[in-house]
Amino acid sequence: MASICNSLTLPPKLSFNPNPLLTASISTSWSPKIRPTTPRSSSSSTRSVKDDPKSPEPISIDNLRRFFDLSIGKWHGSFHQFDAKGKLMQKVSTKLAVSSYGEDELISLIQTLYIKQSSSSTSISSYDEEPEWAEYKIKETNMFTADKYQQIGFFPNERAFSLRYQTAGMLETVLRQGVLGEDDTGEESPKNLKLPSHRPSIVCENCLYSQEKDRRARAFHIMDPKGILEMLLIFLEDRGDGLLFHPSLESNSDSLNRILPLLGKWKGHSQTKRSGVYGATIAEADTITLLELDDKGQLIQDISSTSDGGDVTTNVRWIGTRSDDLITFDGGYQITLLPGGMYMGCPSDIATNVAESKSFHLEFCWLESPEKRQRLVRTYDVDGLAVSSTYFSETKM
Repeated sequence: MASICNSLTLPPKLSFNPNPLLTASISTSWSPKIRPTTPRSSSSSTRSVKDDPKSPEPISIDNLRRFFDLSIGKWHGSFHQFDAKGKLMQKVSTKLAVSSYGEDELISLIQTLYIKQSSSSTSISSYDEEPEWAEYKIKETNMFTADKYQQIGFFPNERAFSLRYQTAGMLETVLRQGVLGEDDTGEESPKNLKLPSHRPSIVCENCLYSQEKDRRARAFHIMDPKGILEMLLIFLEDRGDGLLFHPSLESNSDSLNRILPLLGKWKGHSQTKRSGVYGATIAEADTITLLELDDKGQLIQDISSTSDGGDVTTNVRWIGTRSDDLITFDGGYQITLLPGGMYMGCPSDIATNVAESKSFHLEFCWLESPEKRQRLVRTYDVDGLAVSSTYFSETKM
């Protein structure tokens, strides 16, 4: 797995030194009880992206601005941590303030995350005491970082995107502040808290926006240094001023209730875009997916994909077994069923794919209503580089 770890380490962020007069501060009406936190520094490498033949082409400023516009606002939500089998481990209330500054190729996105701190186990608190919020400033996103660091896959009309992270520092901070709070002593492996690896092989975010309200779900796969799924993390967020309600996923749904909405025939359309190249669509296809549960308890999934021109049709059959909320398909691919009509999929062992020189993919599905669902699939090459993203919009037949 060394090849994957190395391929995910890119050069340090390029500084554009924008005009300080264009810098906009974030003003909020949120609680003044805010404690700043320091982001974990990420490792850098002397590897040159410019010399990499797989390096994507520059992105367009227009589409970068559309990506920023999609993100700007005040988001109120909940952060959920699940293990690989779909068990909810932690839930934390969060807020996210997003704005931009600069013009043209110097435009940048600034994000500040606020994490509701866990109260100290030694403090005496009253019911009317205001909660404290830890502040975490996320590294700025600009034309260079979106293209080279995050290898973004963006679908502006469908309102979906995929991003790559070098570390899980932000996600670790949410867990430390939201679960431990003032009791955090900084130890590497706190009791009763599972933290991401300091050197994950892959940290992937797939984000889908609601088709019914101003809501989004940001789903993170974290693969450990050996290429095994370590945990699944989801931010469920609503956008708006003065929101008091933090949306969250119900955790009491049983395994049968999580699988039943996915069964049946789904008809849809997919489009695939190369990572880092806005608007560069590689392929489009009409798709039909049939998922059934046979009398032996096996899951059978038949996938038919017909190219946009109608000249090529591909049929694939997957057979899997279900153990509670974990589905394992033949060939080493697994799907974790989550509450809220969601599931996340990934290889059971990325190292096996790399050893066999096979590409692999990570998937996030959101079934927001009984008849419609969205899926976002991030495809990686054998070196662990994100080469494309595919968006699916499907309707139940």
